[in-house]
Amino acid sequence: MSTVLPASVNAAHPSTVPASGTVMHILGAVAFVHLLNDLIQALLPSIYPMLKAQFNLSFTEVGLITLTFQCTASMLQPWIGLYTDRRPIPFLLPAAMCFTLAGVLMLSVVATFPALLVASALIGVGSSAFHPEASRVARMASGGRFGFAQSLFQVGGNTGSALGPLLAAGVVVGRAQGNIAWFALFAVVAIAVLYRISRWYQAHLQTFKRKAGAADGPKLSRRQVVGALSVLALLVFSKFIYMSSLTSYYTFYLMAQFGLPVASTQLYLFLFLAAVAAGTFLGGPIGDRIGRKRVIWISILGAAPFTLALPYASLYWCAVLTVVIGFVLSSAFSAIVVFAQELVPGNVGMISGIFFGLMFGISGISAAALGKVADAAGINYVFQLCSFLPLLGILTVLLPNVEEPRQS
Repeated sequence: MSTVLPASVNAAHPSTVPASGTVMHILGAVAFVHLLNDLIQALLPSIYPMLKAQFNLSFTEVGLITLTFQCTASMLQPWIGLYTDRRPIPFLLPAAMCFTLAGVLMLSVVATFPALLVASALIGVGSSAFHPEASRVARMASGGRFGFAQSLFQVGGNTGSALGPLLAAGVVVGRAQGNIAWFALFAVVAIAVLYRISRWYQAHLQTFKRKAGAADGPKLSRRQVVGALSVLALLVFSKFIYMSSLTSYYTFYLMAQFGLPVASTQLYLFLFLAAVAAGTFLGGPIGDRIGRKRVIWISILGAAPFTLALPYASLYWCAVLTVVIGFVLSSAFSAIVVFAQELVPGNVGMISGIFFGLMFGISGISAAALGKVADAAGINYVFQLCSFLPLLGILTVLLPNVEEPRQS
């Protein structure tokens, strides 16, 4: 299937490139590896109750595990993206997954808290190198359907995040720590697939660079672009602090508030993460059609009524509300990333690295901070406090109107 499109067409109408330019087998492969990568990442929060009991950890120490992983997964991403925008490294993708493999194997045998942190850091380093380059490959293979490609890429990750707790509950929770090593098989499969993706990436790199160089940015001043990127960063801030409260502490909340056993809480976490995957898949294509700014409006501010009601809900309504919250709130990220990429054309890796880095960094720092709050004031107070964050979606009004919605 051809991937070469006239540069003039791509520059003038980047959102209306024919669908025939989309390389679906590459998009599918990148999304599949994103599934495997995020499935491995989801292993960490899924086994927190087991690690907390085995190593006698406080909530603050649980938060520090997340902080270590998320910070190593975030701090390197913008710099890797910036470097590879100038000097692409196609085979960085399988190399990155080797760090993840090492982290999983170490996690299965560690006996001390500092060693837990090192294993978490290795998984984070692998993630930091994977995301900006994989996002670039998704855009290369999009055929101009940037929102669709970013959503498909993201939904792979979110599906992996949803499956992770289920696999952890079946393979690791309640069993020996050594069972974590089974997750290394996913890393090995990912390395094999990424090697083939890297060969395609290398072969099509020059075509993509010519198209990216021909693309025009929006008619905005530097100050307007910086302002818009700052607003998008604040929206990521509100979204991922709230998401961190659920991914890191939802199981503890269900155990404390409703007395559920660990295995049952994993099913509720799966429902939430499955809703996140579904919302992510729809967010990008809808953004291609009606405009990404509208999707951001609906996604973040639209989740506020449900987040405000969650801390006061019964178990049944808690499950319903978290599914709605996950579905609505998750549709924003693909739209935010593509919006930012179109503000700064030609810097796909850097922008992807910044926003994926923000996602991981904010999630990690907030997990540690929320763990401290949970130790001091209780887990229910964490959810009451975070419920106001989606109200920051009102900041979307400050974003410029830079796109024409896709009509067909």
